[in-house]
Amino acid sequence: MTSSNMNMPEAKPLADAGPVHYSLVGGEQAARGRRLFNTSLVLLVATLGYLGYAAKVVEPEHRYLGLLMFALSFLPALFWARSGGNRFPIIETIMALCANAYALPVLNAQDQLAGYSPAVITQASLAVLLYQVSAIAIYLTTRGQPGRSRFWCESIITEQVERLTIYGIVVSAAYVWMSEFTNWIPNEFISSLRAIFYGVSILSTFISAQRWGRGELTSREKSIFVVFFVPQLVMLSAGLLLISSISLIGVALLGYLSGGKRIPWVVIGLTFATLAVLHTGKTKMRMKYWENELPPPTISELPAFYAEWFAFGLEPTSGDKTVSHKLLERSSLMHILCLIVDYTPSRQDYLYGKTYQHVIPQLIPRFFWPEKPRSHVATFELGIYYGLQRAEDTNSTTIAFGLLTEAYANFGLIGAFGLGAFWGFVLKKLQIRSTYSPMFSLGGLLMILLTAWSLNAELTMAAWVSSFEQAVIMIIGLPMIARTFLGL
Repeated sequence: MTSSNMNMPEAKPLADAGPVHYSLVGGEQAARGRRLFNTSLVLLVATLGYLGYAAKVVEPEHRYLGLLMFALSFLPALFWARSGGNRFPIIETIMALCANAYALPVLNAQDQLAGYSPAVITQASLAVLLYQVSAIAIYLTTRGQPGRSRFWCESIITEQVERLTIYGIVVSAAYVWMSEFTNWIPNEFISSLRAIFYGVSILSTFISAQRWGRGELTSREKSIFVVFFVPQLVMLSAGLLLISSISLIGVALLGYLSGGKRIPWVVIGLTFATLAVLHTGKTKMRMKYWENELPPPTISELPAFYAEWFAFGLEPTSGDKTVSHKLLERSSLMHILCLIVDYTPSRQDYLYGKTYQHVIPQLIPRFFWPEKPRSHVATFELGIYYGLQRAEDTNSTTIAFGLLTEAYANFGLIGAFGLGAFWGFVLKKLQIRSTYSPMFSLGGLLMILLTAWSLNAELTMAAWVSSFEQAVIMIIGLPMIARTFLGL
């Protein structure tokens, strides 16, 4: 946000609304935002100081490039806090993920980048910086008008029903139990029900966590949240895949932070430590259960299953890497960006938008096009083009390229700039449009889904659009159809 709107007055009624910089401001929100801004600023400066001192780089310029990337990653979040903080921190989340995906590997993961020349690392870092600067600059300078249509301003449920959102966590936990530990759900319904209940889980988690942050949950509702949310995470991870649980945790943290403007340090610390241990022990667990084709645990076997998993995770790690270091490496995308920079265009020409040609076809429902290519078609295309996969490998392996790497593979530095400008413009416009949106308006639901999908940093654009479209159809499309044709 620009300095002129750092202390905006409380939002005016819709009838008098004019051009605004989107934020949820005024009163306690503004005071909390200022406290969060001050805390975050001190923490960022201290972290930059530590990273600058402890950085392990070959070229001195990489220290400064890494620190600049890290600072820009959290600059939108600082603006967000200082202005009072909107309900949907989307661009802030997308930029913040750049810290671990790109900045930290340059500063502290030289073993990951050891195979690349300093010139390649510098070029990749410049691509990240161009992406960040264009996104932030376009975001800060984009203007617009709040939405006034029913889509943006009319809640599709009553306020009394909205308070029942907490029970969506109960329902989604029950579905996870049935889908993972019973045979009650017919195979032909699994795909549709998974999309529906994943949407229910995201909405109920985000809204309930945001209400908790604002201090609106009763003690009973908080108990319901914890008692059903934690087991849901446990059941989701029993297949030795952590991504679903991590995404749901991220949604809950974003909801709480955007609602309360407070950082839940204890929860973050415990969550990070737990995930670090589980991630470290995941390889040995997969070797035992997957390679030996052992059956997944039953619901009664989960305590012993997780005790074994934690035991593997707490075993001494090889070399000097800590479990937390290994977890951070898992979300790094800098090594794959360096590979693409190294190959393009000296060995492989730019793709000139070839992978983006798969985006529009992904919008066609599979019901109308049964032979539609898989959602990861662009990911597989990149893997094969750069010699990382054979065609047959794509049936069992998916490589995490990320949106920025895909943009560079298509258009180089221009692609990095264009991707940042796209996010900055589109997300700012949508945030402005949703200024007065009730949480359960169609516009509000759209913004919640966008907030959740901002965590999907590893996808290509076609995969991102495909998965997002499924959620939109189930969570927004069905209510729109009911309203239009049934008058509900």
